[in-house]
Amino acid sequence: MLLKLALVGASVLLSSLAARRLGHAVGGTIAGLPMIVGPIMGFVLLQETPAQASAIALATLVCLPATIVHGVVFAWCATRLRWGAALLAANVAFLSLGAALLALRLPPPWACAAALLSPALGALALPRLGEAPASTSVPRAELACRVVAAVAMAWCIMRGAGVAPAGLSGLLLAVPITGNVLPCFTLPRHGAAAAVALLAGFARGLFGFAAFFVALLAALGAMPPAAAYGLAWLVALLAALSLRRLTQRARRAPLAGQPSTSPTAA
Repeated sequence: MLLKLALVGASVLLSSLAARRLGHAVGGTIAGLPMIVGPIMGFVLLQETPAQASAIALATLVCLPATIVHGVVFAWCATRLRWGAALLAANVAFLSLGAALLALRLPPPWACAAALLSPALGALALPRLGEAPASTSVPRAELACRVVAAVAMAWCIMRGAGVAPAGLSGLLLAVPITGNVLPCFTLPRHGAAAAVALLAGFARGLFGFAAFFVALLAALGAMPPAAAYGLAWLVALLAALSLRRLTQRARRAPLAGQPSTSPTAA
């Protein structure tokens, strides 16, 4: 538990520092990557058999579409509502869809396909607002509050998962901690455009998250665990960068078809 709590705090701090330096979108991308569960899976591979690690990876992929829906709902609510209402709506959507996905018991190929497809669809489903600033101000006091809030949330989830039924425990452990904490601090201080930019980056990071576990799942049966783990991280980073380029092109496409209003065109 101490390891998980430390990773949660480190992930939130790193994402917040990246947002302060490079902008909300970059901070969101780092938050979406497997910064918490990736290192934990490294320890799992050292302690468990490849078959057990594969089962954990598959279970993690099942709830990923619900995490994407969580971000999309928060983003749309952020354009009209305050952070508390957006947080409530996003988590209701996450728990409802997550429970439905667990009940469906999708075959592994379908679960992997849904996990890989949902971040791209989620990134395109986000509202289109004005550009967020390339860098932003995050005071040190707020950085500390973000870390404390994330660690407290992670502790409550892990304690609750320990006493809840198995299905509910798995769903609780899949709750996006950084996806809950960071937008709630970003929206009231920096506005809806910044929150949406953060969540768009989060979706890109989750594409890397999904690619990490799909690659790990496929590679564990074909190569040593250490090599499979390294390959999974490489695939995760390349996937996040690829989705960034894809969404940028898709968002520029409608603008390219608009008639020009320049004096030359007239």
